[in-house]
Amino acid sequence: MSTLAIIPARGGSKRIPKKNIKDFLGKPMISYAIEAAKNSKIFDEIMVSTDDYEIAEIAKLHGASVPFMRSEKTASDTATTFDVLNEVICEYKKQGKQFDITCCIYPCVPFLKSSTLKDALSKMDGFDGLMPVCKYPVPIEWAMRIENGLLVPNDRAAQNIRSQDIETKYFDVGMFYFCKTEKLYENNSMCPNRTAAYIIDESQCQDIDTMEDWNVAELKYKALYGV
Repeated sequence: MSTLAIIPARGGSKRIPKKNIKDFLGKPMISYAIEAAKNSKIFDEIMVSTDDYEIAEIAKLHGASVPFMRSEKTASDTATTFDVLNEVICEYKKQGKQFDITCCIYPCVPFLKSSTLKDALSKMDGFDGLMPVCKYPVPIEWAMRIENGLLVPNDRAAQNIRSQDIETKYFDVGMFYFCKTEKLYENNSMCPNRTAAYIIDESQCQDIDTMEDWNVAELKYKALYGV
């Protein structure tokens, strides 16, 4: 079974300039994703899809391949992650390379462990895809919204349900996705119909979309790993 890791890293980050290669506690952010993939030893190829030559050079310096640059179409603001994966898979086919399993690993995942990737792949048996998820810290049934400055229950009937009587719900942590390559095209999605859930510990879950997120992530990393 051949496996391909694709790390999509577009150059045009608006909220955090150069986010994918910005220094995160002494190393470019993208290096954490590359190193987790390399140390897992489960991939036949680890490539970075980018339109940015500076990202490409840093990616190669840390051990990833950049066999071709991303097209203008898939580097646009409207391109989806599926568009990027499809382009990469098609380009490899032109080179005579095909992979049974494709794994998309996002570039800003400093808490991703190589052991997590290895264990996740082992849980793919019997499924067409796998998505890491984390449980919501509180029941989503208790959600509130604000109308004209006033708090309004999203579902009044659910407000009095005890937490222990509510089934646990999970959210996509946006770290990585495994998928049988041929199944990507069933729904034009990284998540085919038979996608398994891989529950991630809350310590590994961290969105990094703003500088506030970034600062929190650095503090969290220092606390967890004593850096």
